[in-house]
Amino acid sequence: MDMTGFAAIAAAIALLALRMPVALALMLAGGTGLALVGAGDQAWTQLDALLRAPDLLAVPLVLLLGNLAFYAGFATRVHDAAAVLLQNRRGGLAGAAILGCAGFAATCGSSVACAATMSRIAIPEMLRAGYDPRLAGASVAIGSTLGALLAPSMLLILWALLTGTPVAAVFLAALLPAALSLAGMIAVLSWWTRHDPQAAPPSQSLLPPREAALRAIWPAPVVFGIILGGIWSGAMSLVVALGICVALTLAVTILQHRLTLETLWSALRGSLAQAAMILLVLVAARLFLTFLDMTGLPAMLAQGAAALPRLATILLLGLACAALGLLAEPVAILVLTLPFALAIGTAYGQEPVWSGILLVKLVEIALILPPLGLNAVVVATAARDIPARAVFGGLGRFLFLDLLVVAALALFPGLTGGF
Repeated sequence: MDMTGFAAIAAAIALLALRMPVALALMLAGGTGLALVGAGDQAWTQLDALLRAPDLLAVPLVLLLGNLAFYAGFATRVHDAAAVLLQNRRGGLAGAAILGCAGFAATCGSSVACAATMSRIAIPEMLRAGYDPRLAGASVAIGSTLGALLAPSMLLILWALLTGTPVAAVFLAALLPAALSLAGMIAVLSWWTRHDPQAAPPSQSLLPPREAALRAIWPAPVVFGIILGGIWSGAMSLVVALGICVALTLAVTILQHRLTLETLWSALRGSLAQAAMILLVLVAARLFLTFLDMTGLPAMLAQGAAALPRLATILLLGLACAALGLLAEPVAILVLTLPFALAIGTAYGQEPVWSGILLVKLVEIALILPPLGLNAVVVATAARDIPARAVFGGLGRFLFLDLLVVAALALFPGLTGGF
């Protein structure tokens, strides 16, 4: 059995453990392997196809959309509106945090960014209302994971670009799993507050009327609707839909007097820097995965996966994501486990769309697991008033529902839209 592919993965993991940037670690591991086998021409063909992909333009557009949405206050608006609508329900502020995460996720494309932003908005208000710190921290940490499944998720975009899958198809296929995840979060919240009323004292009446709250949140759902509605109907391409959303968000920010030359420059500069970083990661990942393909590792993994029960292979993939979550960020976990996820899909006759959504869900679960789950640590760091152990303690109650969603995806692949 040729272990060259596993050696390349081990080398990349070792470099990441030494805190080397993701792009550099993948480029060294994959580029060295390609140089040793003299496959420069094949690598260039793969890179050329990646860089010519029309969906590649989605990367800078999503990043710019997220930065503009941040300055436009989309996250605050969705959270505040949800808090008003749920003010008479026990645990309403926690529910508002989860829904606020969903609303901001529909524009920013990143679960980590969602966790950092919503922690500063929602957690102080919950703590002032007397909420259990475990519930306050966990509701934001778990809600932020929706950023990986809701369009325009950057992880889904990266998966699609690296596997040659249309981004629009992945976005549409992830919609139902995201809805199931959101429903599970709300169900756990309802169960928690019913069995432990002290964890969420009754909310005090809020001043803004419901009509004003609903008027304030319209940009976020409109952006989400344009992206999904446009690509589902076929009326526009993903890039066109994202371009319209960027223009709309920019207009809203200007009309609401939230945009200055300084904030506009900050949004453009941040988006450009992030896009350059993502592009470097994509190039490095393509080199790395090209070398793994040449070693025959994907075919070997598919053969091995076919000999095991489906849930067993998915459990192994989940354990790999959890282990990598101790030392790597989401993008690195996605790239390193991509061949394994594709192999599982191949073994059971599923398309890359299903494999991608399953893997992204497992990556997000890894990011809320103790002791170093990134989303939980980000929440604790941003909130400052809640220790990480409290956030992890609360997340344990949500984990079971997330695992049920994974099991549902495994047993009923049609949940991803039949792709």
